[in-house]
Amino acid sequence: MISMRILSIDYGDARVGIAITDALGITAQGLETIHHENNDKVILKRLEELVNQYEVDTIVIGMPINLKGEKTVRAEKTENFIHKLKCKFNKINIVPMDERLTTVQAHKTMNFLNVDKHKKKELVDTISAVYILENYINRKK
Repeated sequence: MISMRILSIDYGDARVGIAITDALGITAQGLETIHHENNDKVILKRLEELVNQYEVDTIVIGMPINLKGEKTVRAEKTENFIHKLKCKFNKINIVPMDERLTTVQAHKTMNFLNVDKHKKKELVDTISAVYILENYINRKK
């Protein structure tokens, strides 16, 4: 039996963090940060490679929601990107996921691990994607 993996996205203006589950769908690992300078085509091309490589059947994407539970200005851009994902990956389950405080968690994790301040910018989105994916996995249990 081939197990399908879940990929998560922390979508941002300049960078996109990517995380993936293990083959059993139990744990989440940070995969990479895609630098795209506001070009969604760059992201979609790389996602296509990752979806094929890891046999992904679900993509979870962080939805920017404020602490009051309302969508942020950033949410509209994310919704537009979700539409592009659904068009490109029409056989894959696309799931928006509340990403509240994942960036805060990522910074706390990096501070705890004494990550060099110059590396934080490169890692924050990937770590945030891990937290988004962990939240999704835990919610499914």
